[in-house]
Amino acid sequence: MTNAFVFTNDSVLCHQTPNGWWPLPLQLPQSNDANSIYDETQPSYQLGCVTLLQSLAPNHWLSNSNDSINDVTQADTDNNFTAQAAIAITYDYAIANSIILPPIDEPHDNAFVHYRELIAQLPIALSDQLSQAIQLLRWQADTRFCSRCGNATTHAKQSERAMVCTVCKFHQYPRVQPCVITAITRPNPITGEMQILLAHHHRHGQQKMPPMYGLIAGFVEVGESLEHAVVREVAEEVNISLSDIRYISSQPWPFPSNLMLGFRATYADGDLVIQEDELSHADFFDVSNLPRIPPKGSIAHELIAQIMSEQGLPL
Repeated sequence: MTNAFVFTNDSVLCHQTPNGWWPLPLQLPQSNDANSIYDETQPSYQLGCVTLLQSLAPNHWLSNSNDSINDVTQADTDNNFTAQAAIAITYDYAIANSIILPPIDEPHDNAFVHYRELIAQLPIALSDQLSQAIQLLRWQADTRFCSRCGNATTHAKQSERAMVCTVCKFHQYPRVQPCVITAITRPNPITGEMQILLAHHHRHGQQKMPPMYGLIAGFVEVGESLEHAVVREVAEEVNISLSDIRYISSQPWPFPSNLMLGFRATYADGDLVIQEDELSHADFFDVSNLPRIPPKGSIAHELIAQIMSEQGLPL
């Protein structure tokens, strides 16, 4: 049997469980047809249907130094969860190919749930696999025509992830956009308490109160190193310089198709002057008095949580 997740835009078909929403994979029967999406020996890519790679659990790269045999937490479970290879299809593809879907209504506790609502409660590997699905399905829709000559494209043979021009044979592959995000700290000049630089971005909107504050982030430009991008983005958005820039971790993010590269840095010099077309406010906040921050599951939350943990404070 083959598992298939069903998507509509950035939402995935889920089932309500006692612990919250959980993606609901369809069990697709095998087929002897070599061109079928159900044939695992020869994965194919069709518009609205992609094969997802296995998403490894973080324990493949995490240190074991903090493991405790007698203390199994939810984080331990999440860090050991690997998402096996699967298929992602769109709702329209399912309907067009007469794939039977479960009832989608309240009595059956099935619904399409947006990715942003799921990441706080899903294991990291499963969250990353859903991100992979959203990005690939969007890439398919955006590369139906050749960017070089304008003719129609088709999927590459076998399992290669490429859209190939039917005329000039130009290959278009999924693109990942590197984006740096940085947690900047300093001691409070008066009290000595650790502070984090947080900013309210226009993209967070004004609808919810209190406003959400996040970290400084931006896309890596052509010809830049990651560290250069950190320095430039921070200078552009808040007018300060940094020291002790160091990489921490990364996260695939499907809006639009980013790889978020998380950094830590220390404030070095300069007065805060915000880039007004990007930010409405920015300041250094004491760790004991933070504003509303991005939710669990985002790399911004994890970077802030790391700093809080070092200060002996819960988040």
